Amino acid sequence: MSVSEIQKVTARIGARVSGVDLSRPLDAETAAAIREALNVHKALVFDDVNLDDAGQQAFVRHFGDVTTAHPTVSSVDGVPNVLPVDSERGRAANHWHTDVTFVLNPPQASTLRSITIPPYGGETLIADSAAAYRQLPDSLRQLADTLWAEHTNDYDYAAPEEELDEQQAAQRAQFTSIKYRTVHPVVRVHPLTGERGLFIGGFAQRIVGLSPGESRKILDLLQAYVTRPENILRHRWSENQLVLFDNRITQHYAVDNYDGLPRRLHRVTVAGDVPVGVEGKESYSIEGDASHYTSVASAESVAA
Repeated sequence: MSVSEIQKVTARIGARVSGVDLSRPLDAETAAAIREALNVHKALVFDDVNLDDAGQQAFVRHFGDVTTAHPTVSSVDGVPNVLPVDSERGRAANHWHTDVTFVLNPPQASTLRSITIPPYGGETLIADSAAAYRQLPDSLRQLADTLWAEHTNDYDYAAPEEELDEQQAAQRAQFTSIKYRTVHPVVRVHPLTGERGLFIGGFAQRIVGLSPGESRKILDLLQAYVTRPENILRHRWSENQLVLFDNRITQHYAVDNYDGLPRRLHRVTVAGDVPVGVEGKESYSIEGDASHYTSVASAESVAA
C-alpha cells in the first residue's frame, strides 16, 4: 500500500483506504500496512468491499483471533462470530462506549460492515481518546494517570425500567444475563504505539475509591474531552462499506436520527489483550467469566 492509497478524513482521526481488495487474502505486507495505518489513524474506512459474513471474518483474522459475537447477546443466525447491529433490536449503541469493556480483555479492534442503510441519518461517530488525553490540563492528566474504574454491563444506560416495553425489557434481561464487573485503568497504554488514551465510556460506572456521585463527576469531566467535536470522525454510511477501528484507544456512538427506518450493520471483533495502565499494572476481573466469548491475546501476538 502506498501513501496515496491512505487519505485522512479528519485531522485527528480516520482515514479512507483504497487499492485493497478485502475479499481476497491479504499478503503479509498489506496486512502490516493496514495495521500501521490503524495505529496512526485509529479508524479506517474501506469502500466497495463486497464482503459477506465469511469474508468479513476472514479479513478480521489477519489481525488476530475472532471473538464470538458478544458475551450475552445472540449472533446472526448460524454465524456465531457475527453480531447484528440492527435497529429492530433496539438503540443500545446510542451512547458513547468502547466495545465490551466490562470483560477483562475487550476486543482490540472492531469492524462494522453496512448491510441496510437508511436514506438519511444513522451515522457512526468515532472519537480519538488519545487526543482527549493529550488535551487534559497537566493537573487533570496527572490525576487521571492514577485512577482505576469499574466497568459493568449491569446498569441502566438506555431508559428507566418502568419506561421499557416488553421487547426492550427482554433485551435488557439478555444483555445482563451474565453480570460482569471489571476494573480497568482510566488511562490505558496502547501496547503497540505506547500512546496513552482515556479508557472510559458508557460501561465505566465507578472510580475505585470514590462514591458513585464523586465518580460520576470525574468520569463526566474526562468524557467531555473525548467527545469534543474536533476529536470525532462522523461516518455517514454507504452501501458495501467496512469500517475498522482500534477499540483500545477510541469510543463510538450510533446516532439515532433516522426515524426508526431499517438500519443494519454486522460487527466482527478481534480478541484483545488485557489493558495495562501507566504504572504497568493490568486490569482485573471482579465478576463474570468471558472465556466463552474471547481468547486472551498476548502483547506479542497483538504486535505480530
